[in-house]
Amino acid sequence: MRRRHRARLRAAELGRSRGGLTSKVHLAVERRCRPLAIILTPGQAADRPRFIPVLEKVKVRVPVGRPRTRPDAVAGDKAYSSRANRAHLRRHKIKAVIPEKADQAANRKKKGRSGGRPVSHDTTLYKDRNTVERAINKFKEWRGLATRYDKTPESYAAGLHLRGSVLWLRSLPALP
Repeated sequence: MRRRHRARLRAAELGRSRGGLTSKVHLAVERRCRPLAIILTPGQAADRPRFIPVLEKVKVRVPVGRPRTRPDAVAGDKAYSSRANRAHLRRHKIKAVIPEKADQAANRKKKGRSGGRPVSHDTTLYKDRNTVERAINKFKEWRGLATRYDKTPESYAAGLHLRGSVLWLRSLPALP
């Protein structure tokens, strides 16, 4: 019985968290709070491992040629601060606007000269990080997404994509 219940939760992308059964939405948005990439995971899943998969899903169409997949800069909160994420951004020549966690800074300082240089980030660009929070609030305006009425991850993800499409359509200029 218990094994079947656990399998059903895993299939529904639900996981145990402090508030009970939840799921987590990982978003990449542009400056006007329009979604570029969406990934759904169980609620207890960590943010750091989902950074690169979300970034790899970003594709912005341009008038001519292939879609653009590499942003100029990526802003994220301290949960996304890790060596692997920073190395990925450095490899792809993307500016990282992610502050360093306090424990990571302490470990680096503890190593002395061999700990490396402190991580720097542009504080003016970091102020734009709230665009993700505002985009999430726009998603939650749709009650079905805020309360997660959908039982399957496919239907919930479809609702997320539908809401993202509506946000994009609303931002287009009105036709005369």
